[in-house]
Amino acid sequence: MRITFCTTQLGIAVSSALILIAPAQAQPYPSRTVRILAGFAPGGSTDIMARIVAQKLTEAFQQQVVVENRPGANGNIAAETTAKAPPDGYTLLMAANGFPINASLYKTLPYNPTRDFSPITLFALIPNLLVVHPSLPVKSVRDMITLARGKPDQLTHGSSGTGSPGHLAGEVFKLMANVRFIHVAYKGSSQALIDLLGGHLQLAFPTIPAVMPYLKSGKLRALGVTSIKRSASLPEIATVAEAGVPGYEVVGWYGILAPAGVPRDIIVRLNGEITKALRLADMQERLLRDGADPVGNTPDEFRAYVESDVVKWSKVIQAAGVRFEP
Repeated sequence: MRITFCTTQLGIAVSSALILIAPAQAQPYPSRTVRILAGFAPGGSTDIMARIVAQKLTEAFQQQVVVENRPGANGNIAAETTAKAPPDGYTLLMAANGFPINASLYKTLPYNPTRDFSPITLFALIPNLLVVHPSLPVKSVRDMITLARGKPDQLTHGSSGTGSPGHLAGEVFKLMANVRFIHVAYKGSSQALIDLLGGHLQLAFPTIPAVMPYLKSGKLRALGVTSIKRSASLPEIATVAEAGVPGYEVVGWYGILAPAGVPRDIIVRLNGEITKALRLADMQERLLRDGADPVGNTPDEFRAYVESDVVKWSKVIQAAGVRFEP
């Protein structure tokens, strides 16, 4: 059977098809729900930061932005899921500073932390604190160094686990201050904190929000903040660098990434909305109350930040001989 079309009929058919296709291509971003993956359980700091971002983006987009918790493997499950998601801007990752640490802590990763992601912005910095039990006869970082040098391998330092930011903050301190103390790895920060409060540990490097109530009640003593600048949440506490270990800097961070290949205009849109939200007074007050210093930078600046952190932690992990056994 022979089938023929006249030129006019074919032209009408093509035009109709283009009319039907055009609206789908021209749909503005976002046109459906956006999800932010958090690699830790609900209620933790990563989850809290993700929900703050989700709320502000929901308001800005007039489109639902939800948080999905994918805990496990120190954030690796959420990171892998994001890396393998379609690069359309509908799957984002709230990454924490364990993200660059994992690159050296694990023998193999199912993703590359620099190649497989499109950075959006560094959201906030959360310094750690060098804190001690009040029974320890030290009032300053210099006192701590003197005591540790006089009692090598006799003081105990607790953290939420091998390779955790609190653990590595202590390893950097030991390397730079030329001291030795024993690391005790727990299965979570709350367990380490309980033993620190009970006097079973002498020191730790927790985040500010985790120990703020105990500093005010005198149950713990803060000796120094680990960031290079004093924290806006505790401006009265000197930095470790200015209090006895020049050049010391270890800071926790939270940032938003997307899969590699997301169109640049979507990255720019996300960056613009998030950084605009970070300039709002209520947002800054909320973050400072939680012990976080708001940032907000460009995608290129955030990429450089992540890349430098990967290199930094690789050197620390190698120098300290940190070994992770899953």
